Amino acid sequence: MSRGVKISLALVAVFVVAVAAILLVSRSGGDSDASVSDDRAAEVVVRPDSHRISSAPEGSPTFVEFLDFECEACRGVYPAIEDLRAEYGDRVGFVVRYFPLPGHFNAERAARAVEAAAQQGKFEQMYQKMYETQTEWGEQRVPKDDVFRGFAADLGLDMAAFDAAYADPATAARVAADVADGKALGVQGTPSFFLDGQRLEPNTLQDLTDALDAALG
Repeated sequence: MSRGVKISLALVAVFVVAVAAILLVSRSGGDSDASVSDDRAAEVVVRPDSHRISSAPEGSPTFVEFLDFECEACRGVYPAIEDLRAEYGDRVGFVVRYFPLPGHFNAERAARAVEAAAQQGKFEQMYQKMYETQTEWGEQRVPKDDVFRGFAADLGLDMAAFDAAYADPATAARVAADVADGKALGVQGTPSFFLDGQRLEPNTLQDLTDALDAALG
């Protein structure tokens, strides 16, 4: 079986899980913030301080993922997103936004750890580290602050600065701002994707590649 077929099959499973998560959130009475108008969606999907993991020339399409580092579906689709970045990253901007779900005990902590690393120029490295190690710390009901601190040390970060940023209310507020934008856009589960301000609902890798190809014209 080719790698592309394997990824496509994995995406089918991932998005089935994601849809189930969205339905679960809806049934449990999740927050229902007022949605933004279509003409404002693009500016809310990407903010000036949003994290870009691939930059493309000005005017290029922009692909955005709202994610939760403790979300198994997000981890499942992560290799496919990396493949898309490798193929399209010089023509499409890839942006990551935080959306830790309340049912994931360490998700908000993980997001703060990534944001604290970003303040030292190591956003992408910590972002990747979270997915590569998720099975070690995810789905546990005890704080994993020390684990995330260990990741920071592994990346060679200034630990005093990391500790200060991790505990800084401004870091938590930065994560919460992404969540607020996601809710305004109708995001209820992860992963959720947008391309040039429009919500995508892919079932396979081909759906994503088709959308990117169409945006590139």
